[in-house]
Amino acid sequence: MKTLFDKIWDAHVVSTVEGGPTQLYIDRHYCHEVTSPQAFNSLRERNLKVFRPEKTTCSPDHNIPTLNQDKPIQDPISRKQVEELTKNAQEFGLTLFGLGHEKNGIIHVIGPENGLTQPGMTIVCGDSHTSTHGAFGAVAFGIGTSEVEMVLASQCILQPKPKKMRITIDGKLKKGVTAKDIALFVIARMTTGGATGYFVEFAGETIRSLSMEERMTVCNLSIEMGARGGMIAPDETTFAYIKGREYAPKGEEWDKAIAQWKELKSDDGAIFDKEIYFNAEEIEPRITYGTNPGMGMGIQDTIPTLEEIDEAGKISFCKSLDYMGFKPGEKLIGKKIDYIFLGSCTNGRIEDFRAFAQFVKGKKKAECVTAWLVPGSWKVEKQIRNEGLDKILNDAGFELRQPGCSACLAMNDDKVPAGKYAVSTSNRNFEGRQGPGARTILAGPLVAAAAAITGEITDPRDFL
Repeated sequence: MKTLFDKIWDAHVVSTVEGGPTQLYIDRHYCHEVTSPQAFNSLRERNLKVFRPEKTTCSPDHNIPTLNQDKPIQDPISRKQVEELTKNAQEFGLTLFGLGHEKNGIIHVIGPENGLTQPGMTIVCGDSHTSTHGAFGAVAFGIGTSEVEMVLASQCILQPKPKKMRITIDGKLKKGVTAKDIALFVIARMTTGGATGYFVEFAGETIRSLSMEERMTVCNLSIEMGARGGMIAPDETTFAYIKGREYAPKGEEWDKAIAQWKELKSDDGAIFDKEIYFNAEEIEPRITYGTNPGMGMGIQDTIPTLEEIDEAGKISFCKSLDYMGFKPGEKLIGKKIDYIFLGSCTNGRIEDFRAFAQFVKGKKKAECVTAWLVPGSWKVEKQIRNEGLDKILNDAGFELRQPGCSACLAMNDDKVPAGKYAVSTSNRNFEGRQGPGARTILAGPLVAAAAAITGEITDPRDFL
């Protein structure tokens, strides 16, 4: 009787230190420009090669511009990081989807869309939202720079084995509710520390009904409740998504892979350290009002009053609302906004752009709103154009930018100015996350689209 997590973890154990960590073999390592330079320098200092170069795939994404990518990068730090990744990949014989490459994009978008991410794998990257890949029935988690070096040098990592949690969501989603709303609902209920020390399997009728891109959104945000990662058992939806992608198995290898992948599920009666249940019918379109992803509510709800906050949390609650310019007990419907951001490894895929474009079709962007629409990869950008979504967006007053992490984090040129409100489809709303003094309201693509059209926080169901 094993959980899905146990089956994958146990199959990758090389050795175990008694009372200490596990030496875990890693199947796929993703690498970007921000967390890798020191790791490569350490390899040089120790005169080491990359042990299995074919297992590592590199792509610059965090600190790249989303305009004029065909021209030299203006920002010196960004330019240096991208140049270093290019140099390191060449020197150590790694696959690189560099700036301008047709496969370039956010690492957590390009892995799945090229078939590099597959069920049953262990996957790591020097980036916390590596949990995204768990949507395929993989054990995927973020690592630090010293661990990046460890994986490059040995294709293994030392990790304590997390506890196991299953979150089951049953019921049908209501109109206008997206995968992002599911994730924000779960984080608010669990709190940002509620899954600390656990690897979470998402299960139930609601989860099984989601597309792969929606599942990626849910797993992407699992770490925002403190989890080590999130995962979903692979099924026919998973197999259909992977089939035919460039790096997916072919022919007889595909048949063998499918036979193995079908075994990747938690056994009946498998024991989890914690079981949580939610009903999908309780979930509404959601927004955040504070400075962590757990400070969220249904879009029609009111911010909690001070009386509703426990004594230990009152100081941080007040500090958070002060930063955001909101008051306890306030409704946010009708609150004016300045920016909207559609993109990131959370909501930068083709289905997000389809939903946004369908919503704004025949409408016009509010004059007061600056909109950054950033595809997660060049493949997504190509799909947008092939499907004519760019024309719908242009007619409504929107322009596409070029792929990258963009306004998810204040590391590149796409920074929200101090004091301005941004409705963002990204994953974090910490103080200064989108720029010094920027105020971030996390939401799904439909809530972002409604805000872009009206210039204020609007319930998208008013238009549906």
